[in-house]
Amino acid sequence: MNEKEQEYIPSKKILEKYAQVMVSFAVGSGKGVKKGDVVRLVASESSKPLYVEIMRELYRKGAHVISLYLPDDDENSNLSKDFYNLANDDQLNFYPKYYIEGIIKQIDHSINIISTADKNALLGIDPKKIMQRVISQKPFRDGLVQKEDKGEFTWTLCLYGTKAMAKEVGITEKEYWNQIIKACYLDKKDPVLEWKKAQKLIDNTINKLNKLDIKKLHIKGSDVDLYITIGKERQWLGGSGANIPSFEIFTSPDWRGTEGWIKFSEPLYRYGNVIKGVELLFEKGVVVKSKATKGEKVLKQMIATEGADKVGEFSLTDKRLSRITQFMAETLYDENVGGKNGNTHIALGNSYRIALKNYPKKLPEKKWKDLGFNISSVHTDIVSTTDRVVTAVLKNETEKTIYKDGMFVL
Repeated sequence: MNEKEQEYIPSKKILEKYAQVMVSFAVGSGKGVKKGDVVRLVASESSKPLYVEIMRELYRKGAHVISLYLPDDDENSNLSKDFYNLANDDQLNFYPKYYIEGIIKQIDHSINIISTADKNALLGIDPKKIMQRVISQKPFRDGLVQKEDKGEFTWTLCLYGTKAMAKEVGITEKEYWNQIIKACYLDKKDPVLEWKKAQKLIDNTINKLNKLDIKKLHIKGSDVDLYITIGKERQWLGGSGANIPSFEIFTSPDWRGTEGWIKFSEPLYRYGNVIKGVELLFEKGVVVKSKATKGEKVLKQMIATEGADKVGEFSLTDKRLSRITQFMAETLYDENVGGKNGNTHIALGNSYRIALKNYPKKLPEKKWKDLGFNISSVHTDIVSTTDRVVTAVLKNETEKTIYKDGMFVL
């Protein structure tokens, strides 16, 4: 970007509201930060205006902050790409065990600001190297999940729009930010209150779903004919501040009962690459055929990773809840889009164990596997916004339509 090219920065008032949502609602599962909590704040330099306001808000709340502030990958410097081009196997596999164990032990919450100056930062890098690195860092994610399982840790994500992100979807930065502002209720007087109202609506739908004794789901449309087996002792989940925004309602099904095929209308931006036109065929719970019109090599390498050929999540978004109407080229938003048809998405890879009813603090690994929960270093959400009908087959073999025309019909 040259000096004459000025980036769009939202007003201080908008950024302050955004920070309040992240600090007073998003972390703590909707309860916010408490005095003395330790919060890890992760951001890149392109998100500095929001990073600063979140930092200030954390200080006001009496929180302690551990910050990871990273340089952007752009046309001038791309350290992420440099790493993969220059690192040997030992470096790719390196895991800073003692440092990470200290972080896991120390923090109560994490806030991650998603922002990028280059949507294709790793284009051309061997996907095997990318997945090798993902696998090597799995113990960090596992440690945080274990702490979350004990009720001792919460996390959240949010988005800061940039020129590169807006350009990728063919709109201006201001238009891109208008989607963020609407999605996060930053145009409202009290966005934290609005999120609490939205959570009540989400909880109402979740309660209705959880009262149904669902055996499996049939997802049917012009680009999908798929069966998802819910599995024993499952519950539906949604909202709670883990993502801002989050309008989706989801569960982690029994991967072994996935049968059929699905195409995805939305491009997937992951691992520094774009993947388009994804199609998957499942037999006996496993992806037996996959293809993409762009980025197929990355897709196939990801699916080849242990556990990434199985479903870890199934999700639906009601268009009446979501204020997102634009493709944003960021999974956080695209998996929550409302628009004309709402959206359906599945995640390949790791399951959410909190989808188990009466979620226990400890359960033997064998029990999780017996229940059909998938285990993987990968969790990749893939989204479709085309029209489809979702029919629940109940355990008494009766059928009930639960989602139609982009809405739950309960």
